[in-house]
Amino acid sequence: MLFNSNKLIQLVLIAFISMLLYGCATYYQKNLALQSHITSGNFSSADKLLDKDKKGEEGINRVLFYMNKGLVKFMMGEHELSNSYFNKADLYNEDYRKSMGSEALALISNPMVKPYKPEDFEAVLVHYYKSLNYLFLNKYEEALVECRRINIQLQMLNDKYKKSQNKYANDAFAHNLMGMIYDASGDRNNAFIAYRNAYEAYENDYKTLFGLDSPEQLKKDLLRTAYQTGFMDDYDFYSRKFNLKYEPGHENNGTLVFLWMNGFGPVKAEWSINFTNTGYNDGWVTFANEEHGFSFPIYIGNKKRDEQNAFKNLSFLRVAFPKYVERKPAYKGASLYVNGSNYPLELSENINAIAFQSLEDRMARELAYGIARLATKKALEELANNKDQNLGTVVSIINAITEKADTRNWQSLPYAIHYARIPLPEGNHEVSLQLNNVKGTQQKFSFDIKKNKTTFFSYHQLESSHVQ
Repeated sequence: MLFNSNKLIQLVLIAFISMLLYGCATYYQKNLALQSHITSGNFSSADKLLDKDKKGEEGINRVLFYMNKGLVKFMMGEHELSNSYFNKADLYNEDYRKSMGSEALALISNPMVKPYKPEDFEAVLVHYYKSLNYLFLNKYEEALVECRRINIQLQMLNDKYKKSQNKYANDAFAHNLMGMIYDASGDRNNAFIAYRNAYEAYENDYKTLFGLDSPEQLKKDLLRTAYQTGFMDDYDFYSRKFNLKYEPGHENNGTLVFLWMNGFGPVKAEWSINFTNTGYNDGWVTFANEEHGFSFPIYIGNKKRDEQNAFKNLSFLRVAFPKYVERKPAYKGASLYVNGSNYPLELSENINAIAFQSLEDRMARELAYGIARLATKKALEELANNKDQNLGTVVSIINAITEKADTRNWQSLPYAIHYARIPLPEGNHEVSLQLNNVKGTQQKFSFDIKKNKTTFFSYHQLESSHVQ
């Protein structure tokens, strides 16, 4: 329909109010206090700050509230309460519905006014934390369900995208963790299958996408469970492939699985791209950027003549998009020392790399939406200018001020996950964590190991670089 002057004034006022509400700062800048408490390990203060967030459970960022609350409670060791918040985040993700009002407002302002929909990898990492919570509550079956849901949800998310599908469509570490849990429960048959699935995912996906090879410990576990289940053809195949052999001898020991979460993942900032109107053809206006090889058509054939002309007259657009800014961890790696032996903590999940890849995978979808959004804003500006030059000037200023990328993201996630499996005799053991680029032991832990039992433990190394 053709916009009249009163309608345009209303839209301008709505856009101006949204600009006042959400300002020009990035989501990271607006949440420095919360992030400062989390990155410094002051989780009690982070928890209290979240409790003071009046809009937390009802506002447009409610899913981020639930995910942050769940993670903070996880770090505080309140595992049941942590899962209650992660369950809310999970339900919100599954029941996410687009609001026509927020979608319309986003078209004339920016996507920050819409309820936040998590990145795909953020949604699946909720299940990772839920799985750990269940492990620490000794609920192995529930932990396995969450591991399975990681790859089920990845597949469901990817099925939505008919074009520009995600390359991150299979999580190797989820299979690996599933294998560890089956292993701990005594189900060697399913443990072998999960380890094999993990190895194939590392070899077929992670090596190419993230430059991440299968951990040596995974190869050892794959060999061991093949041997223990009597799958000797598989054992012989992988033994030759890995040039490794399984040496029985620790069957009556207990096991420590140490998960080391290092640093913090990236935060979102914004960047912009110029697009040129390459012309009108049979109801379509196409905007292109030669430098990046982008070309996006917008259909305007069913619009009124004045609106069509407004779109046709657009010469160029400058559109804001999100980008990730890396926060490098202070330490590149670590090892565990116990009873005179050294066990390296092996990289098994590079969340930083997954974040960058996930945003790259959906960039075509993000660009198409951004072009349509800004073209609509500029067309409104053209219509306003035709009706009233002063009003057109005001709309132009508002458009410039409100043009903003969605910079929200779950900023409490680790940069990467490493792990080690250590066989230990029954009894109390002191385990020392040695950071690779620091002299001397940094942290000591004590574990009461039980015969034929697996003890799971996680530790988040908080030191990470600041965002510039």
